[in-house]
Amino acid sequence: MEKIHDVTRPPLEYVKGVPLIKYFAEAMGPLQSFQARPDDLLISTYPKSGTTWVSEILDMIYQGGDLEKCHRAPIFIRVPFLEFKAPGLPSGMDTLKDTPTPRLLKTHLPLTLLPQTLLDQKVKTIYVARNAKDVAVSYFHFYRMAKVHPDPGTWDSFLEKFMAGDVSYGSWYQHVKEWEELSHTHPILYLFYEDMKENPKREIQKILEFLGRSLPEKTVDYIVEQTSFKEMKKNSMANYSNVPTEVMDHSISNFMRKGIAGDWKNTFTVAQNERFDADYAEKMAGCGLHFRTEL
Repeated sequence: MEKIHDVTRPPLEYVKGVPLIKYFAEAMGPLQSFQARPDDLLISTYPKSGTTWVSEILDMIYQGGDLEKCHRAPIFIRVPFLEFKAPGLPSGMDTLKDTPTPRLLKTHLPLTLLPQTLLDQKVKTIYVARNAKDVAVSYFHFYRMAKVHPDPGTWDSFLEKFMAGDVSYGSWYQHVKEWEELSHTHPILYLFYEDMKENPKREIQKILEFLGRSLPEKTVDYIVEQTSFKEMKKNSMANYSNVPTEVMDHSISNFMRKGIAGDWKNTFTVAQNERFDADYAEKMAGCGLHFRTEL
């Protein structure tokens, strides 16, 4: 296994034109041998869009609301992250080998890099989309603390990179649009982070219906309570606090930072907001997706 001190913020590497964290780019070769199963469930998001939150909700659903069972391992072991690779940690493909059926899987990959087997098997997918402004701010802080990323530079320069798609996983705009388009031909439940913040119980009921499962109302209420930001932030099996500091430095910024809608207002300047809005209108022209930037 590689020495952990090798992390050192390497530059992004391009795979089929998509910028990725160097280690994740290296994982794309082995990922080609991945075989999807019909009863797999894929969780897909652009980074910083509620991935860990919906992963925890789904694991609690799969465990019938039993919190102890959800404490069996960190979230990245319970829900293998397909393209994950980092020095000193098991890769997503390694984790998959020990994952019992039915499997929960996670990815941030755009469609051009998604293993074809997931599409061929018509694997059920839950996609969560979050408004671009909050994603940009959250991603900036994530870049700062997760040292597998290049140095983010200033907030102003990072925002420019985000708008241009020069961040890991490429363009947010393309990601949210192409997955929505795929939902017309594949079994995809397309959710919005802001809807989940507004009424988590309603969104969990949508998930249960999509999965063809049911749980007693008191169990659903318990899942809502245990997957709240406050509870998850202190849950060591969900908050990534057990990842080595060399990979994620929580003293720079917590992995689970604020978890709210509208926090972008504390970071964007008026000029940045005007520039972002003009660019957004251009990139999302003709798109039927509507995002709320605050609640």
